[in-house]
Amino acid sequence: MRNFSAFKVFVTGHALKMLLRSNHVIMSKFFYWLVVIAKAEAKGLKIIPVVDVLGGIAVHAVRGRREEYRPLKSVLCASTDPVDVAAALKTLGFSELYVADLDAITGGQPNFSLFKKIADKTGLELMVDAGVTSLEKAEEVLRSHVSKVIIGTETLPSTSFVAEAVASFGSEKIIVSLDLMDKMIISGFELGRLAEPIAFLRELEALGVYQIIVLDLARVGGGEGVNMSFLQEVQGNIKAKVFVGGGVRDVKDLLELKGLGVFGVLVATALHLGKISPELLKQAGLL
Repeated sequence: MRNFSAFKVFVTGHALKMLLRSNHVIMSKFFYWLVVIAKAEAKGLKIIPVVDVLGGIAVHAVRGRREEYRPLKSVLCASTDPVDVAAALKTLGFSELYVADLDAITGGQPNFSLFKKIADKTGLELMVDAGVTSLEKAEEVLRSHVSKVIIGTETLPSTSFVAEAVASFGSEKIIVSLDLMDKMIISGFELGRLAEPIAFLRELEALGVYQIIVLDLARVGGGEGVNMSFLQEVQGNIKAKVFVGGGVRDVKDLLELKGLGVFGVLVATALHLGKISPELLKQAGLL
């Protein structure tokens, strides 16, 4: 009997070890998400919807291939009028809006009247990327009832322009967008030693920038998720407020980004497809 009891103890112990090993991945993921949720509850996160405007209408942006952008089809609004889309977002409880004036970014004139209409009709605080390359243009954007002007690296003429903009309008009015295509900076000038994204971000901080968008155009509209490992590296190297754009799929992604300490997230496709709804955001304490 003693031998049989010992055998039972051995078998039971062995089975327990095997069970623990087989469930190691599951348990690891379980505890990982416990940590993420705990961190998320301790910090705030801004959810900022996006309206991409091309040819005067709201469009669905996909992976930065602008020639393939099509009129927006959204579960939130039947219209492609950017003002109507913005108004629908306002009624859902959002207070801020990111507007990308793609005509201006690609060399046209900014749609100043549209910015005014959106701000005046909805009361939303606007952050606008209109491809500004001069202080005069940035000032005109801000005069169009825009709260913050975005300077994107795609159209940035030089880092000195960033310093001039911060000195002229104050760091609270300036956001710099690090425009990426698979971790490669899209730039309007020769980057030299600043070609590495982290080096560029550190340079922005040194210039007085404390609001930065990390926009991965290769992931925009693709639904494949954000590059968490790169964003973790970003968070570990700079102290600026970081907004993330490109690849967000669902509330789970938002909670993970919140756990990383990200300040805000730009969301478009997942909202318009209904994968992220105001109800789900409220349930997660994100709206």
